[in-house]
Amino acid sequence: MKKEDLRLIFMGTADFAVPALRALIEGGYQVAAVVTMPDKPMGRGHKLSASSVKLCALEYGLPILQPANLNEEAFLDELRSYRADLQIVVAFRMLPKAVWQMPPMGTINLHGSLLPMYRGAAPINHTLRRGDAETGVTTFLLQHEIDTGEVLLQEKIAIGPEETFGELYERMGVLGASVLTRTVDLFLDGKPTSTPQEELPGYADALLAPKIFKDDCRIDWNLPAEEVHNFIRSLSPAPTAWTKLHRPGMESIVLKIYRTTVIEREPRHRGKFGTIIADKKTLDVMTRKGVIRILSLQMPGKKQVDAAAFLNGFTFSSDMYIE
Repeated sequence: MKKEDLRLIFMGTADFAVPALRALIEGGYQVAAVVTMPDKPMGRGHKLSASSVKLCALEYGLPILQPANLNEEAFLDELRSYRADLQIVVAFRMLPKAVWQMPPMGTINLHGSLLPMYRGAAPINHTLRRGDAETGVTTFLLQHEIDTGEVLLQEKIAIGPEETFGELYERMGVLGASVLTRTVDLFLDGKPTSTPQEELPGYADALLAPKIFKDDCRIDWNLPAEEVHNFIRSLSPAPTAWTKLHRPGMESIVLKIYRTTVIEREPRHRGKFGTIIADKKTLDVMTRKGVIRILSLQMPGKKQVDAAAFLNGFTFSSDMYIE
Protein backbone atom coordinates (compact mmCIF):
# COMPACT_ATOMS: atom_id res chain seq x y z
CA MET A 1 0.00 0.00 0.00
CA LYS A 2 1.22 3.53 -0.80
CA LYS A 3 1.20 6.11 1.99
CA GLU A 4 -1.33 8.28 0.16
CA ASP A 5 -3.72 5.30 0.07
CA LEU A 6 -3.58 4.70 3.84
CA ARG A 7 -6.49 6.63 5.34
CA LEU A 8 -5.69 8.10 8.75
CA ILE A 9 -7.73 9.75 11.48
CA PHE A 10 -5.64 11.91 13.83
CA MET A 11 -6.81 12.57 17.40
CA GLY A 12 -5.09 15.10 19.64
CA THR A 13 -5.39 18.36 21.53
CA ALA A 14 -2.18 19.61 23.16
CA ASP A 15 0.89 21.30 21.65
CA PHE A 16 2.77 18.00 21.95
CA ALA A 17 0.59 16.55 19.17
CA VAL A 18 1.16 19.31 16.61
CA PRO A 19 4.61 18.23 15.32
CA ALA A 20 3.21 14.73 14.76
CA LEU A 21 0.18 15.96 12.81
CA ARG A 22 2.32 18.32 10.76
CA ALA A 23 4.86 15.55 10.00
CA LEU A 24 2.13 13.23 8.72
CA ILE A 25 0.63 15.88 6.45
CA GLU A 26 3.96 17.15 5.13
CA GLY A 27 5.11 13.54 4.69
CA GLY A 28 2.35 12.85 2.19
CA TYR A 29 0.08 10.70 4.35
CA GLN A 30 -3.67 10.95 3.85
CA VAL A 31 -5.10 12.47 7.03
CA ALA A 32 -8.82 12.11 6.33
CA ALA A 33 -9.96 14.04 9.42
CA VAL A 34 -8.81 15.40 12.77
CA VAL A 35 -10.60 14.83 16.09
CA THR A 36 -9.91 17.29 18.91
CA MET A 37 -11.54 18.79 22.00
CA PRO A 38 -14.34 21.37 21.71
CA ASP A 39 -13.25 25.01 21.92
CA LYS A 40 -13.00 26.22 25.53
CA PRO A 41 -13.64 29.65 27.10
CA MET A 42 -10.35 31.20 28.17
CA GLY A 43 -9.20 34.30 30.05
CA ARG A 44 -11.18 37.04 31.73
CA GLY A 45 -13.46 37.53 28.74
CA HIS A 46 -14.17 33.80 28.46
CA LYS A 47 -13.51 34.00 24.73
CA LEU A 48 -13.62 30.60 23.03
CA SER A 49 -10.16 29.27 22.29
CA ALA A 50 -9.29 26.47 19.86
CA SER A 51 -6.80 23.70 20.65
CA SER A 52 -3.36 23.76 19.05
CA VAL A 53 -4.30 20.70 17.02
CA LYS A 54 -7.42 22.40 15.65
CA LEU A 55 -5.40 25.43 14.59
CA CYS A 56 -2.96 23.16 12.77
CA ALA A 57 -5.80 21.27 11.06
CA LEU A 58 -7.37 24.56 9.93
CA GLU A 59 -4.05 25.60 8.45
CA TYR A 60 -4.15 22.56 6.15
CA GLY A 61 -7.89 22.68 5.49
CA LEU A 62 -8.62 19.32 7.10
CA PRO A 63 -12.08 18.21 8.29
CA ILE A 64 -12.36 18.70 12.07
CA LEU A 65 -14.55 16.79 14.53
CA GLN A 66 -15.00 18.21 18.06
CA PRO A 67 -17.26 15.84 19.99
CA ALA A 68 -18.21 16.66 23.57
CA ASN A 69 -19.01 12.97 24.10
CA LEU A 70 -17.00 10.27 22.31
CA ASN A 71 -19.83 7.76 22.82
CA GLU A 72 -22.47 9.79 21.00
CA GLU A 73 -23.91 7.87 18.06
CA ALA A 74 -23.84 10.95 15.82
CA PHE A 75 -20.08 11.28 16.35
CA LEU A 76 -19.48 7.55 15.86
CA ASP A 77 -21.45 7.61 12.60
CA GLU A 78 -19.47 10.58 11.33
CA LEU A 79 -16.19 8.92 12.32
CA ARG A 80 -17.17 5.74 10.46
CA SER A 81 -17.98 7.77 7.36
CA TYR A 82 -14.29 8.58 6.89
CA ARG A 83 -13.48 4.85 6.47
CA ALA A 84 -10.11 5.14 8.21
CA ASP A 85 -7.63 2.28 7.95
CA LEU A 86 -5.73 3.44 11.03
CA GLN A 87 -6.29 5.94 13.85
CA ILE A 88 -3.54 7.88 15.60
CA VAL A 89 -3.84 9.33 19.11
CA VAL A 90 -1.41 11.89 20.54
CA ALA A 91 -2.08 13.83 23.77
CA PHE A 92 -5.85 13.37 23.62
CA ARG A 93 -8.09 11.56 26.10
CA MET A 94 -9.16 8.03 26.90
CA LEU A 95 -11.10 6.48 24.01
CA PRO A 96 -14.11 4.19 24.35
CA LYS A 97 -13.81 0.75 22.80
CA ALA A 98 -16.27 1.70 20.06
CA VAL A 99 -13.74 4.28 18.84
CA TRP A 100 -10.38 2.56 19.18
CA GLN A 101 -11.64 -0.70 17.69
CA MET A 102 -13.25 0.99 14.68
CA PRO A 103 -10.49 0.95 12.02
CA PRO A 104 -9.36 -2.42 10.60
CA MET A 105 -5.70 -1.77 11.43
CA GLY A 106 -6.51 -0.52 14.93
CA THR A 107 -5.47 2.64 16.77
CA ILE A 108 -1.93 3.63 17.73
CA ASN A 109 -0.86 6.00 20.48
CA LEU A 110 2.28 8.12 20.89
CA HIS A 111 3.32 8.28 24.56
CA GLY A 112 5.96 10.52 26.16
CA SER A 113 7.96 7.85 27.99
CA LEU A 114 9.69 4.53 27.46
CA LEU A 115 6.80 2.25 28.33
CA PRO A 116 6.11 0.40 30.53
CA MET A 117 7.73 3.15 32.62
CA TYR A 118 5.54 6.16 33.46
CA ARG A 119 2.12 5.09 32.27
CA GLY A 120 -0.36 7.90 32.81
CA ALA A 121 -1.20 11.50 31.99
CA ALA A 122 2.05 13.24 33.03
CA PRO A 123 5.05 11.10 32.03
CA ILE A 124 7.44 13.96 31.23
CA ASN A 125 6.79 15.73 34.55
CA HIS A 126 7.38 12.57 36.56
CA THR A 127 10.52 11.71 34.58
CA LEU A 128 12.08 15.07 35.46
CA ARG A 129 10.90 14.95 39.06
CA ARG A 130 12.80 11.70 39.60
CA GLY A 131 15.93 13.19 38.05
CA ASP A 132 16.22 10.60 35.28
CA ALA A 133 19.13 11.06 32.87
CA GLU A 134 17.18 9.79 29.87
CA THR A 135 13.66 9.18 28.68
CA GLY A 136 12.03 8.58 25.31
CA VAL A 137 8.86 8.09 23.32
CA THR A 138 6.83 4.99 22.56
CA THR A 139 4.27 4.10 19.94
CA PHE A 140 1.90 1.29 20.87
CA LEU A 141 -1.39 -0.33 19.90
CA LEU A 142 -4.26 1.04 21.92
CA GLN A 143 -6.35 -1.22 24.12
CA HIS A 144 -8.81 -0.56 26.94
CA GLU A 145 -6.41 -0.32 29.92
CA ILE A 146 -4.54 2.97 29.73
CA ASP A 147 -1.02 2.85 28.23
CA THR A 148 -0.81 -0.96 28.37
CA GLY A 149 -0.95 -1.89 24.69
CA GLU A 150 1.71 -3.78 22.75
CA VAL A 151 4.73 -1.66 21.80
CA LEU A 152 5.61 -0.88 18.19
CA LEU A 153 8.62 1.48 18.33
CA GLN A 154 10.65 3.29 21.00
CA GLU A 155 13.45 5.85 20.89
CA LYS A 156 15.51 7.31 23.73
CA ILE A 157 16.51 10.91 24.39
CA ALA A 158 19.00 12.31 26.95
CA ILE A 159 17.83 14.82 29.57
CA GLY A 160 19.95 17.82 30.57
CA PRO A 161 20.49 18.34 34.34
CA GLU A 162 18.95 21.84 34.18
CA GLU A 163 16.33 21.06 31.52
CA THR A 164 12.78 22.12 32.35
CA PHE A 165 9.50 20.45 31.50
CA GLY A 166 8.78 22.98 28.76
CA GLU A 167 12.15 22.45 27.10
CA LEU A 168 11.99 18.65 27.21
CA TYR A 169 8.32 18.65 26.17
CA GLU A 170 9.22 20.56 23.00
CA ARG A 171 12.15 18.28 22.12
CA MET A 172 10.10 15.15 22.75
CA GLY A 173 7.29 16.44 20.56
CA VAL A 174 9.74 16.66 17.65
CA LEU A 175 11.20 13.22 18.42
CA GLY A 176 7.70 11.79 18.74
CA ALA A 177 6.75 13.07 15.29
CA SER A 178 9.70 11.22 13.77
CA VAL A 179 8.95 7.98 15.61
CA LEU A 180 5.26 8.20 14.75
CA THR A 181 5.81 8.59 11.01
CA ARG A 182 8.18 5.62 11.05
CA THR A 183 5.52 3.65 12.92
CA VAL A 184 2.85 4.49 10.35
CA ASP A 185 5.25 3.35 7.61
CA LEU A 186 5.24 -0.10 9.19
CA PHE A 187 1.51 -0.38 8.47
CA LEU A 188 1.98 0.09 4.72
CA ASP A 189 2.81 -3.61 4.43
CA GLY A 190 0.05 -4.72 6.81
CA LYS A 191 -0.14 -4.84 10.59
CA PRO A 192 3.43 -4.85 12.00
CA THR A 193 4.97 -6.94 14.75
CA SER A 194 4.41 -5.64 18.28
CA THR A 195 5.82 -6.55 21.69
CA PRO A 196 3.73 -7.06 24.86
CA GLN A 197 4.89 -4.70 27.61
CA GLU A 198 5.26 -7.66 29.96
CA GLU A 199 8.23 -8.76 27.84
CA LEU A 200 10.05 -5.42 28.05
CA PRO A 201 12.84 -4.61 30.55
CA GLY A 202 11.71 -3.03 33.81
CA TYR A 203 8.10 -4.14 33.55
CA ALA A 204 7.93 -5.36 37.17
CA ASP A 205 9.34 -2.08 38.53
CA ALA A 206 7.49 0.33 36.24
CA LEU A 207 6.22 3.52 37.88
CA LEU A 208 3.02 5.39 37.10
CA ALA A 209 2.72 9.04 36.04
CA PRO A 210 -0.67 10.29 37.27
CA LYS A 211 -2.15 13.67 36.43
CA ILE A 212 -0.73 16.58 38.44
CA PHE A 213 -2.99 19.00 40.31
CA LYS A 214 -2.28 22.43 41.85
CA ASP A 215 -1.91 21.05 45.38
CA ASP A 216 0.73 18.65 44.06
CA CYS A 217 2.87 21.62 42.96
CA ARG A 218 3.76 23.03 46.39
CA ILE A 219 7.49 22.84 47.07
CA ASP A 220 8.65 20.77 50.04
CA TRP A 221 11.87 22.40 51.21
CA ASN A 222 12.36 19.54 53.70
CA LEU A 223 13.99 17.53 50.90
CA PRO A 224 17.57 17.42 49.60
CA ALA A 225 18.48 20.29 47.25
CA GLU A 226 18.72 18.02 44.20
CA GLU A 227 15.16 16.74 44.72
CA VAL A 228 13.78 20.26 45.19
CA HIS A 229 15.52 21.39 42.00
CA ASN A 230 14.15 18.44 40.03
CA PHE A 231 10.66 19.08 41.39
CA ILE A 232 10.71 22.72 40.30
CA ARG A 233 12.02 22.08 36.78
CA SER A 234 9.51 19.26 36.31
CA LEU A 235 6.69 21.83 36.61
CA SER A 236 8.21 24.73 34.68
CA PRO A 237 6.71 26.68 33.02
CA ALA A 238 3.39 24.97 33.81
CA PRO A 239 1.64 24.02 36.01
CA THR A 240 4.44 25.72 38.02
CA ALA A 241 5.92 24.93 41.41
CA TRP A 242 4.92 27.32 44.17
CA THR A 243 5.79 28.17 47.75
CA LYS A 244 4.75 30.63 50.46
CA LEU A 245 6.93 33.50 51.62
CA HIS A 246 6.10 34.22 55.25
CA ARG A 247 6.48 37.81 56.50
CA PRO A 248 5.81 38.20 60.23
CA GLY A 249 3.08 40.76 60.85
CA MET A 250 2.03 40.71 57.19
CA GLU A 251 0.14 38.41 54.89
CA SER A 252 2.20 35.63 53.33
CA ILE A 253 2.88 35.76 49.58
CA VAL A 254 2.58 32.87 47.13
CA LEU A 255 5.63 32.75 44.87
CA LYS A 256 5.80 30.75 41.67
CA ILE A 257 9.28 29.36 41.05
CA TYR A 258 10.32 28.68 37.45
CA ARG A 259 14.04 28.03 37.40
CA THR A 260 16.64 27.07 39.99
CA THR A 261 20.07 25.56 40.29
CA VAL A 262 21.79 23.64 43.08
CA ILE A 263 24.71 25.55 44.58
CA GLU A 264 25.35 23.26 47.58
CA ARG A 265 24.61 19.55 47.66
CA GLU A 266 26.28 19.16 51.05
CA PRO A 267 25.23 21.74 53.66
CA ARG A 268 27.82 24.35 54.58
CA HIS A 269 25.32 26.93 55.81
CA ARG A 270 23.59 26.28 59.10
CA GLY A 271 19.90 26.88 59.50
CA LYS A 272 16.46 25.38 59.09
CA PHE A 273 15.10 24.39 55.68
CA GLY A 274 13.22 27.34 54.19
CA THR A 275 15.78 29.82 55.51
CA ILE A 276 16.44 32.59 52.96
CA ILE A 277 19.97 33.73 52.11
CA ALA A 278 19.69 36.86 49.96
CA ASP A 279 21.82 39.77 48.83
CA LYS A 280 21.26 42.35 46.08
CA LYS A 281 21.66 39.85 43.23
CA THR A 282 21.13 36.30 44.47
CA LEU A 283 18.26 34.56 46.24
CA ASP A 284 19.12 31.25 47.90
CA VAL A 285 17.01 28.93 50.03
CA MET A 286 18.20 26.25 52.41
CA THR A 287 16.76 22.77 51.98
CA ARG A 288 17.06 19.77 54.26
CA LYS A 289 20.40 19.02 52.63
CA GLY A 290 22.05 21.69 50.52
CA VAL A 291 21.09 25.05 49.07
CA ILE A 292 18.96 26.03 46.06
CA ARG A 293 19.50 29.25 44.11
CA ILE A 294 16.29 30.69 42.67
CA LEU A 295 16.92 32.09 39.20
CA SER A 296 13.41 32.98 38.02
CA LEU A 297 10.17 33.58 39.94
CA GLN A 298 6.85 35.41 39.96
CA MET A 299 4.75 37.28 42.51
CA PRO A 300 0.93 37.36 42.32
CA GLY A 301 -0.26 39.80 39.66
CA LYS A 302 3.28 40.43 38.42
CA LYS A 303 5.36 39.20 35.51
CA GLN A 304 7.94 36.45 35.76
CA VAL A 305 11.36 38.00 36.50
CA ASP A 306 14.88 36.89 37.28
CA ALA A 307 16.05 36.93 40.88
CA ALA A 308 18.07 40.14 40.52
CA ALA A 309 15.04 42.07 39.24
CA PHE A 310 12.90 40.63 42.03
CA LEU A 311 15.43 41.63 44.70
CA ASN A 312 15.67 45.12 43.25
CA GLY A 313 12.06 45.75 44.24
CA PHE A 314 11.76 43.61 47.35
CA THR A 315 13.53 43.83 50.69
CA PHE A 316 14.03 40.74 52.84
CA SER A 317 14.29 40.82 56.60
CA SER A 318 15.97 38.17 58.73
CA ASP A 319 12.65 36.91 60.12
CA MET A 320 11.19 36.02 56.71
CA TYR A 321 11.21 32.42 55.55
CA ILE A 322 9.85 30.20 52.81
CA GLU A 323 7.59 27.22 53.42
